[in-house]
Amino acid sequence: MHHDVIVLGAGLAGLAAARDLAAAGTDVLVLEARDRVGGRVEQTRTPDGRTVQLGGEVVGNGHTAYLRLAKELGLELIPSYVSEPGRMIRATAEGRSSGDPPHWFGPGDAALHERLSGEFTALAATVDPDDPWSHPDAAALDRLSVADWLRSRQATPAVVRLWDIGQLALAGGSYERISLLAALRKSAAVPGSGTGDYDYADWEGLRLAEGSATLAEVMGRELGPRIRLGSPVAALEVRPGSCALRLVTGETLTTGAVVSALPVGPLRDIAVTGVSEARLASLYRQRQATAAKFAAVYDRPIWRDAGLNGLSEAEGVLGSTWPQSEGVLSALIPPERYGVLLGTPPQLRTPELLAEVAAMFGDEALRPSACHLRLWGTDPWTRGYVTQWPPGEVMAVGPLHGTHEPPFYVCGSDQWVAGYMEGAVRTGRAAAEEALRRG
Repeated sequence: MHHDVIVLGAGLAGLAAARDLAAAGTDVLVLEARDRVGGRVEQTRTPDGRTVQLGGEVVGNGHTAYLRLAKELGLELIPSYVSEPGRMIRATAEGRSSGDPPHWFGPGDAALHERLSGEFTALAATVDPDDPWSHPDAAALDRLSVADWLRSRQATPAVVRLWDIGQLALAGGSYERISLLAALRKSAAVPGSGTGDYDYADWEGLRLAEGSATLAEVMGRELGPRIRLGSPVAALEVRPGSCALRLVTGETLTTGAVVSALPVGPLRDIAVTGVSEARLASLYRQRQATAAKFAAVYDRPIWRDAGLNGLSEAEGVLGSTWPQSEGVLSALIPPERYGVLLGTPPQLRTPELLAEVAAMFGDEALRPSACHLRLWGTDPWTRGYVTQWPPGEVMAVGPLHGTHEPPFYVCGSDQWVAGYMEGAVRTGRAAAEEALRRG
């Protein structure tokens, strides 16, 4: 069967691309390996009707493409955890503290941290997030890790530790192994109103009232029979005018153009021909952080009893926690601790994670009504969480990143700065626009 365009993947990127293509009158088909739409956004409901987010969850004021699409679909956005009152916990092996400064800070560390945050913000303003390769010092900035840059600016170990525990909380990898250019590019993409490397209100201050997966579900219903679930692709031959796709079942489909909205890991498994070696090398070079998400459901927000807001940055297996909704607590396991989680016998994973939560919020945390653990880092159809950029990788991937080679188009969270749901929507719609422009 022949289609004008075939989209690979029914995550937010693929759905956003297919929606715009279909609206323009294009005969579009979406192929999805899973038995559901949404990709790395997924949700379930508690018996009392609360939504529990198992994947991508929050957005912010700087995520303009996502906010625009949500408005088009008539979906309501409400404040996320950033509006939760109380103090944040920082938990390390030697102790815990709530609020600022962290318990490991000494004299002068707070002022040093503030100065370096300002320097980072000023440096980020010199980077074009759409073309970081054009920066006159791009190669030098890319070779340097964020932690090494901090030390070069006379940061104390205590200040480096604060920056790193915050980065690990995002599950994108330690600042000891993240390119300074990549971090500056990310900050420049959503400059925010504050200073430092990450303004939480602008990156994570909002969420969909009905849950993030609702965005995918609504687009999925709109597209209806244009989506084929349970249809992983084995091979792709790209030719001008007519591309051929072979499914793992052996079925062959033809199409005028292909939009790949697959995460980088699964894309590497598809035998692709007809695309330039340079472009494939750029795509295959990209990396994703292996991370997991944990959610615990309680009858009430247990953290409030002690004047806490449910937020934490931690150095256990958990890297962070935050309240996703009334009584529901989210947590991330960063790449540096993912191996520890996988090495834990499956029946012990949830009890041990709950023990870490209880060390921060009290013994009531040991008695949730439900728990959910998603191993996104080793899920066969994602093999990762957010995009990860070790030192040197921005230059190695190069300016082909996120660009197209008609009739082969790429989109997805991997193709925008640091990923996230904004990246999926933004690049999905951009790919559809470019495909339509080229007819």
